[in-house]
Amino acid sequence: MKSKKIYPVILSGGSGSRLWPMSRSAMPKQFLPLLSEKSMFIETLERVADSDLFHAPIIVGNDDHKHLIKSQLKDASMEASAIILEPMARNTAPAIALAAYHILNHEPDSIMLVMPSDHVIENDQNFYDAIELANDECHRGKMVTFGIKPDYPETGYGYIKSGPELDIRNNIHAFNLVRFVEKPNLAVAEEMLSQGNYYWNSGIFMFSALQYINELAENQPDMVVEVNKAYLHASHDGNVINPEADYFAASPSESVDYAVMEHTDKAAVVEGLFKWSDAGSWLSLWENGEKDRRNNVTTGDVMMDYTNDCYIRGGKRLITTIGLHDLVIVDTDDALLIANKKRTQDVKNIVNELNLNSREEAIQPATVNRPWGTYTSINQGSQHQVKQITVEPGGILSKQYHHHRSEHWIVVHGVAEVEVGDEELFLGANESVYIPKGEVHRLTNNGKETLVLIEVQCGDYLGEDDIVRLEDNYGRVDSVEDVFTHQATTQMPVSLHS
Repeated sequence: MKSKKIYPVILSGGSGSRLWPMSRSAMPKQFLPLLSEKSMFIETLERVADSDLFHAPIIVGNDDHKHLIKSQLKDASMEASAIILEPMARNTAPAIALAAYHILNHEPDSIMLVMPSDHVIENDQNFYDAIELANDECHRGKMVTFGIKPDYPETGYGYIKSGPELDIRNNIHAFNLVRFVEKPNLAVAEEMLSQGNYYWNSGIFMFSALQYINELAENQPDMVVEVNKAYLHASHDGNVINPEADYFAASPSESVDYAVMEHTDKAAVVEGLFKWSDAGSWLSLWENGEKDRRNNVTTGDVMMDYTNDCYIRGGKRLITTIGLHDLVIVDTDDALLIANKKRTQDVKNIVNELNLNSREEAIQPATVNRPWGTYTSINQGSQHQVKQITVEPGGILSKQYHHHRSEHWIVVHGVAEVEVGDEELFLGANESVYIPKGEVHRLTNNGKETLVLIEVQCGDYLGEDDIVRLEDNYGRVDSVEDVFTHQATTQMPVSLHS
């Protein structure tokens, strides 16, 4: 019998490189509204919002995305049982182990539902029916993966072969799991489809926390030792948990499939009759998008003539096409992708090349999220840069200074509370302030409206790393040595313009 609520564990550490240029390492696909007005992360949160069935979710994500996770939890009006921030990526098996140790500290016999945060799932009732059946199998000692009945020979997914039937409920079957199959070529995929007992591997799992750790200890003992140390020596800030970095780095990097599911004799597969996609490429977004009469999926300002079977995503400017077919076109403020629709899995090759050449386009989008709001680079030269900055109500930038640049702030909308040196200023629309190089300053929005201003930077170096933070509401403070160095060397005036 089912006894306790399920712990949802949401994995949100992926980078989504195949959905570049929308997805960047600093703003990956799970946090973007790619298929609806909501991000896939928020849609995943809402999928486990039933407090009668689920505990508050455990989020396992990248430390760099802490403020994105917090912001989107707030947007979804949800709280997390815990936000576990990996100091570096070590694949899914160690990430799940961190969540399992957290659960064992609270309810040792609890069941955990492990879900990626970047999947598309429709027909929710079938999803919940599958979870109910899987929950019963877990209480019988099974470790469940959810298999999606394939409707075409997809070569981009792994497959699962099912064996003898264990149970059936609401027309949903549970089977013993016979084996996992790597991403196949087309001929193998077609053969598996014809046999009828193969499923797509959804990457969604369900098992007890204790059983997962026990199986992991049997198959990956080094991982269990290092992840346990990382969790035991973690720092805590409310519900935010930061595992100890050196121990976590020492853990082997392995997926849950390879580390546990392919070795255990307790594996089972439950049918997922819900519509599912891993939203892993622009092709998958075309497949899941709403198509026009010529089979095109478009977003933004797009005009087409004799264009068929394309995915076109516009940004701020008009996109026009003539005589195209089977293409993906994605336009952002700082990058344009044009690809054959059948080669969208190879977008990651472009991202790898960008990273090898230290290109910023692989990391940050043109509009960069910060805990207090956003900034967008509008224009940049060798010794100047112009940005639009938005500060949400209650947002406070760090108290900081710069070694290499001065700044001019011009308020466009809202009221800015500005600290510059020893002065405190209140600026409305069409008022401005000059901040000399080296001067301590801070910007706050205590109003009820979003603050918008234009920042003009001038200097011989304009990188984001030319920020020395002295105080910060979001935990981003620099070393005491920097503070002493600043206090000993900086005595600069302030000018006010209006």
